[in-house]
Amino acid sequence: MKWKWTGNNIGLALGGGGARGLAHIGVLKVLEEEQIPIAVIAGTSSGALIGAAYAGGLSAGDLEKKAAEYLNSMEFQSSVIRAIERANEEAEGSFTRKIQSFFINKFYMAQAMFKPGILSTDEFQLMIDYFVPDIRIEDTRIPFHAVATDLVSCEEIVFSKGSLRRAVAASCAVPGAVEPLKDGGKLLSDGGIVSMVPARVALKEGADTVIAVVVDKNLAFYEELRTGIDVSTRATDVMSRHLVNYDLKAADIVIRPDVGNLQWSDFSQALHLIDAGAKAARANLQQIRHATSGIRRYIPVKRILRNLLQA
Repeated sequence: MKWKWTGNNIGLALGGGGARGLAHIGVLKVLEEEQIPIAVIAGTSSGALIGAAYAGGLSAGDLEKKAAEYLNSMEFQSSVIRAIERANEEAEGSFTRKIQSFFINKFYMAQAMFKPGILSTDEFQLMIDYFVPDIRIEDTRIPFHAVATDLVSCEEIVFSKGSLRRAVAASCAVPGAVEPLKDGGKLLSDGGIVSMVPARVALKEGADTVIAVVVDKNLAFYEELRTGIDVSTRATDVMSRHLVNYDLKAADIVIRPDVGNLQWSDFSQALHLIDAGAKAARANLQQIRHATSGIRRYIPVKRILRNLLQA
């Protein structure tokens, strides 16, 4: 028997994490199956990409099919992202492959020293266009908001109107990988710089119950820090974890799929990630039903908090 919705606004906050964001598709599949309606979606980075595609009209099943088709396409197989993924795969192989991987990664890191990003703007935009419809945010079937960061003012930028594709491109502009987008006096980059999981945005935009989906790496997977890059990467992961914990204070329910220690470029793990998202969502179904059916007691408190966020 399906749970009956009581009429409260359920907000979905989809966090960033590169390829790990494919787990969001699995979460959406379960929410669809259980007929749990979403009143508002807020997304950061890959969470903005999946959230925009879903809010724009694709079902979770459509998203799963498109993801499989894209990852098998010539465009992806010949892309820089796939080249980096292959290099990381080869790093686990023979000594010769490790040497090859070393030089491939060094090549892309050298590029990042002389260009704003290692991915070409055209290649990055093609990926976004493949999933996200060419519509305005105001025309999505579910109210949608994408989070980006202005590198000039250092402020969080929330897109609630305008081009859906442009909002996603700004939110997904991973520092060092994708060139920031110029928008007047703004220089827009990845939303994860200021908000890894935009639960506060979902609450501010009208949600009574916020379901946050976190796809950050499992920091229990600790590897020896042999280089300065290893130390820097670990430090960034630690900072991100603390930022996530701050964001989650505005969430009622946290879904954390088991994405292990996958890198942002590990798109070949798509099916595993989608399954992990579905499994984590099912594990939280009782909590979702309980929180949403009993939310009437908490709406006044939530409205006070929302007013404070809007002040």
